[in-house]
Amino acid sequence: MGFSEGSADIVLLAWARHLGLDDAAFAHVRFSLPSDGGGVAGGERLVREDPGATAITFVRLFGHSALTGPAWAIDAAADYDDEELSDHSTLLRLSREHGGHGLGTSALLFADDLPLAQPRGEVTVSHGHPEAIQLEGLCPPDDVNEARLTSMGHCFTVMDGPGHDAAPVACAAYAEWEGILADMGVLVRPELRRQHLGTLATSIAAHEALAAGLTLQWRTALDNRGALALARGLGFADGGTVTSVLLR
Repeated sequence: MGFSEGSADIVLLAWARHLGLDDAAFAHVRFSLPSDGGGVAGGERLVREDPGATAITFVRLFGHSALTGPAWAIDAAADYDDEELSDHSTLLRLSREHGGHGLGTSALLFADDLPLAQPRGEVTVSHGHPEAIQLEGLCPPDDVNEARLTSMGHCFTVMDGPGHDAAPVACAAYAEWEGILADMGVLVRPELRRQHLGTLATSIAAHEALAAGLTLQWRTALDNRGALALARGLGFADGGTVTSVLLR
């Protein structure tokens, strides 16, 4: 469905705030936004030194790039180009003496409109966290950590079965991010995947977020092909990546 340049500016504003940069930090470099949602190479790398940082974060977004972390990390990263810093192993190597570990590289995808997925029949949707927590107990820990459901304020769990016997089968959730974006996650019971339940749950949550005036953001590990396929199939456009390591 495409992704407008105006919506991309909203995303850049949200990330500028998230990284502790000025609201207009990305605005000095303009870019074109082709129909596939990608960006073209932008200008110089933005940096912010944070002496109290507990992580190093490198973002590539619609042709722009930004790096935040302690001064020693900013200095060490100056010898690397954006492609190299997007590789998690590079940040691990730079931060080895400071206990760098974890997190990795995630794809960033966005949408400002999505088609509405129609259920095959009547469905019940719960808006509570208990059902999302119940679903997490039925799924592998890695999938639970990726979806981040219980850290999000708005949950939409598709239930199967009547009344009190209903069981959760899929949940999509979002957190309001910088008051601008809806940062989304989705989780489906393993034995029920490939039945379009993730698509249905995500569509429900996404349209609630859009109705609230938010732009949609999807973050997922680069090697999570299932989540990437789901997001792109729904109409999310690729916008960039975020690479991070935690520090001691």
